[in-house]
Amino acid sequence: MTTTLTPAPTSATAQRRPVSRAARLVPVASGIVVAVAVALPWMVNAYLVSLAATALVMAVLAMSAQLLVGLVGQPPLGQAAYLVVGAYAAATLATLTSLGPVQLLAATAAGAVAAAVTGLLAVRVRTTTFLMVTFGVGELVHAAAGQWAPGGSEGTHIPPVVALPGLAPLVRPGWVYLYVLACTLIIGAAVIVLTRTRFALLLRGIAAHEPRVQAAGHHTSRLLLAAYTLAGGIAGAAGALLVAVTRYVSPADAAMGISAIALAAALIGSGSMIGACAAAILLVAARDWAGGLLSGHGSTLLGLSFLALAYLPRHRLAGLVGRRDRERI
Repeated sequence: MTTTLTPAPTSATAQRRPVSRAARLVPVASGIVVAVAVALPWMVNAYLVSLAATALVMAVLAMSAQLLVGLVGQPPLGQAAYLVVGAYAAATLATLTSLGPVQLLAATAAGAVAAAVTGLLAVRVRTTTFLMVTFGVGELVHAAAGQWAPGGSEGTHIPPVVALPGLAPLVRPGWVYLYVLACTLIIGAAVIVLTRTRFALLLRGIAAHEPRVQAAGHHTSRLLLAAYTLAGGIAGAAGALLVAVTRYVSPADAAMGISAIALAAALIGSGSMIGACAAAILLVAARDWAGGLLSGHGSTLLGLSFLALAYLPRHRLAGLVGRRDRERI
C-alpha cells in the first residue's frame, strides 16, 4: 500500500486566505460614502445639512459608547455627561480663542479627566450595576450643570468656530458640516487604529473571561479605567463638535435621552464602530427628520426604530461582522 504525504503548509501559505468579494468592495464602498458625505452640502438644503452635522456629533458619541460596549462588554448610560463637560470646556475656551481644533483638544481633555475621576467608581462594578452607576453619574452631571454651569439652566451661547488660523468664522451650515465631517473622520480613524492594538485585545479578553486576564498578570481595573477614560475623551470631543454645530450648550444636552441614543446605536452596531455610527445617524434621522414629517412624532418613531433595528438588522450585521472576522483568522 502506498501512502501519499501532503506537505504541511508554510506560514506564508497558511496566512494567504482568499479574499471575499464583499471584503474587496469595502474600500470602494467606503470611498463612495465619503465622497457623497463631502458633496452633501451641494446636494440638499441647509436644514438637512445642519441635521447631518448633528447626526455626525451623535456618531462620535456612539463611538464613545461602542468602545465600552464592543470591547469591554460594559453598557454605559451616561456618556452624555462627558459630552456636556467637553461642550462647556469648549464654550469656556471660546472666550479666549475661536479656533475649533483648540476647542476640540480642550474638550477631549476635559471629557477624559472627568471620566478618569468618575470612572474610579464605575470600573468597580459590571454589567447592570455598571449601567446604573453610569446613569447616576450622568444625572449628577445634569443637575450640576443646571446649578453651576455658565448660564445655568438657560445655557450659554458661543461664537462660531474658526477651522484654521486666518480663515473666516464658520457661519454657513455647509462649512460647519464639512468641519464636523473632517473631525469625525479623524476621530474615527484614530478609534479604528485603537481597536487594532494589543490594548484592545486585552479589553476583549476582559469581556470574554476577566479572571483569565487577571491570572495572566494584568490589572484589569487599570485597563478598564483607561478604556473608560478614552471613551470619556471621545465623548468630550463630541461636545466640542456639538458647540460648533449649535453654537449653544445647556444642561439639557446631558439628558438621559442623549445617552440612550448613543447606547442604542452601540448595541445595534453589534461590536462594529462603523455599524454604531450608521445606527446613530439613522436614529437621529428617525427622531428629527422623519419625525418632523409625521407632525412631530419623533419620539414615537424613535421608539419604533429601536425595536425594528434591534431585532432585524442587528443580527444580520452581527453575522457579517463574524464572517469578516473569521476570514481574518
